[in-house]
Amino acid sequence: MAELKINALRKSYGDIEILKGIDLHIRDHEFVVFVGPSGCGKSTLLRSIAGLEEVTSGQIVLGGRDITGLKPAERDLAMVFQSYALYPHMNVRKNMSFALELAGVDKATIEAKVKDAARILELTHLLDRKPKDLSGGQRQRVAIGRAIVRHPQVFLFDEPLSNLDAALRVQMRLELARLHHELNATMIYVTHDQVEAMTLADRVVVMNQGRIEQVGTPLELYHHPVNQFVAGFIGTPKMAFIPARVIGGQGHELTIQLPSGEHLTLPRSPDSIHVGAEVTLGIRPEHMRIVSPENANLTGQLDVTEHLGSDTYCHVNIDGGHTLTVRQGGDYEGRFGEIVGVDFDLSRAHLFDSEGNALDSVTRQAA
Repeated sequence: MAELKINALRKSYGDIEILKGIDLHIRDHEFVVFVGPSGCGKSTLLRSIAGLEEVTSGQIVLGGRDITGLKPAERDLAMVFQSYALYPHMNVRKNMSFALELAGVDKATIEAKVKDAARILELTHLLDRKPKDLSGGQRQRVAIGRAIVRHPQVFLFDEPLSNLDAALRVQMRLELARLHHELNATMIYVTHDQVEAMTLADRVVVMNQGRIEQVGTPLELYHHPVNQFVAGFIGTPKMAFIPARVIGGQGHELTIQLPSGEHLTLPRSPDSIHVGAEVTLGIRPEHMRIVSPENANLTGQLDVTEHLGSDTYCHVNIDGGHTLTVRQGGDYEGRFGEIVGVDFDLSRAHLFDSEGNALDSVTRQAA
């Protein structure tokens, strides 16, 4: 059973603490993605699980066995790195079988495991080629195959797609998702790309400055972020944030005032929010639309428009030096400098307090 539990894990380099008390439970057969900005500690956490980093304190338990102090080879884990790390003088078959040969596995078993992994990864016709004769995507599949033949309890992926071009990244994302379903394995994946996190994960772990901000399914993070950091990190283009002040509320409605003077009434219970409180309004590009100024929640000046075919992203400058990114249909045409109105779907808006915590009756989720 490949259930992984991390308890109060800390990692420091001298006086600099990188991991600040990580608690996390990864279920058997789950695909979990660690995501966050550069320097947040996600790769350090993965390397600590793998045994490539010695932790300062805390515990790592795999399948009920404490592996915190074990060497990497004793942990029954397999890691796929950002660099392919293939032996250039060995063909694909030899690259995939080499670790098993060193472990003294018999030839018949090695051949069967390599054959099975090659079938899963569509490498059968490439087994006699050397790495220099392969594309980037094929090399990455060989690196994954080298991990598959070991039949580990947990697969660890450290930004494995970052060296590939955009088209190959999309293709490999699909292949990794299929691989997870075919192997029914526990997988932990590190990336800074939130699109990869949203499309691959059963659950996403959002990290920031050595701590876990929130753990949840991609849609839980998207619809119910616990704080402003998660709200701004998940979603492309990112959520817009506008400072506001609470000026009243009754029943299940709350009225706020924007810096430009506009009043907005949101469907929120005002019980825990006092009049005069400084808050932040958050709203996603797809929950706004361009309308005529007289029918708008607020007005602004159209800046750059980005035409992507199916969608057009309109950047609108509003009072106070803030810019809203509004998602429109692909055929939308706007003139640079034009005064436009922006209408909000206030039922989909988010509110955050002065500390950045969500005011949507969402509590911080347990990992």
